[in-house]
Amino acid sequence: MFEHKSNSFINIDSAKIYYETLGDPQKQPLVLLHGGFGNIEDFNDILPLLEKEYRIIGIDSRGQGKSTLGVEKLSYARIEKDVETIIHRLKLENPVILGFSDGGIAALRLAASKNVAIDKLIVIGTEWHSKSLEESKGFLSAITAESWKNKFPETYEAYQRLNLEPDFDKLTSAMVQMWTDESTTGFPNERVQQITCSTLIVRGDNDHLVSRQSAFELAEIINKSHLANIPFCSHEVIAEKPKMIADIINSFLK
Repeated sequence: MFEHKSNSFINIDSAKIYYETLGDPQKQPLVLLHGGFGNIEDFNDILPLLEKEYRIIGIDSRGQGKSTLGVEKLSYARIEKDVETIIHRLKLENPVILGFSDGGIAALRLAASKNVAIDKLIVIGTEWHSKSLEESKGFLSAITAESWKNKFPETYEAYQRLNLEPDFDKLTSAMVQMWTDESTTGFPNERVQQITCSTLIVRGDNDHLVSRQSAFELAEIINKSHLANIPFCSHEVIAEKPKMIADIINSFLK
């Protein structure tokens, strides 16, 4: 289980990016990328349910968990570059990448770039195209540090507990800019056509951030893809149905 008790950081372009490893270092790497305002502990419910043994690497995204924000503009491209750098620095070969929400967007970008040879890709609750902002940009732009703290106090408390340089107002502003970024540093858009690794797409059927149509379109575009639409679940499908999600992931990884 991830506990944020190690002191493993990699300095990347003005930020200290925290990572934690579990399992046998000789096994295949499984890289975990969390969602917005989250951290690697968000995956703890599914880790004991994985059937195959991996070298598991959890990465706190820039500005979140124990990782510092740095002075670079926060974007999905920036997170993608951080993950790519860590994979190369740790010499991770043939990794499986699992990304949730924001982490999934960075994972899609990474798989499309082909700067890392990825064995398999898993994205959960993940949007892929900036056209989704037609419906979501309004409410995303209205998010403030205070509104987020009021609605999700547990994520704020975890951030304050873990982060080396906590500044929640600054982080919230950076996150909103990333979420509403319609430029080339944002969503991968049509570049997902370049993804060739076997891909699992998972979505909660009541996900208000990722539509059924969007998930279906992504599955249609990526060759060798599999789509799991989980009934009666929201965006936080991992937390709501950890065993079901783990069973699907185990089947895919076999």
